[in-house]
Amino acid sequence: MNEVRYLFVDGYNVINSWEELRELRDTDLEEARYKLIDMMIEYVTLKGLETYVVFDAHYVKGSFEKREKYKNINIVYTKEGESADCFIEKNIKDMAKKGVVAVVTSDYLEQRIIFQMGGIRITPNEFLSDIKNSKKIVKEKTTLKYTDKKNSLEQNIDEKTLRKLEKIRRNL
Repeated sequence: MNEVRYLFVDGYNVINSWEELRELRDTDLEEARYKLIDMMIEYVTLKGLETYVVFDAHYVKGSFEKREKYKNINIVYTKEGESADCFIEKNIKDMAKKGVVAVVTSDYLEQRIIFQMGGIRITPNEFLSDIKNSKKIVKEKTTLKYTDKKNSLEQNIDEKTLRKLEKIRRNL
């Protein structure tokens, strides 16, 4: 099976599915959106995915589609009358020709449509688990990288300079 190349995330669907974000949403929706995106940055970088987080704005009167790029994540706010599901479906069709597309949603109907279009669905809980595992892998790799290399002065300077420093130390 081919590797996933594109990732679409139904933003509000995920926020409503993850307890931590759901609680934050109740006090500050904008902060919940930022937290979701921040949680994803390391994950999509590690996986090398072209990523789109889509937020519904279809109930907002007079809203136009708005796109932003934050680090390596494309953020989309849909226009009035367009749900995140519609935006995702519209874009899966084209991208599925270029590579494997995965969609994070708990919406059952949307999952069926994704399958029919050749995409892969990931539930929000599976996605959260995958993000946590990725963070763990990055942490382990980083820890190994720094414990394998002792960063002592002796290893980073030449012998002549080391002798001079030792002489100075003894004279103090």
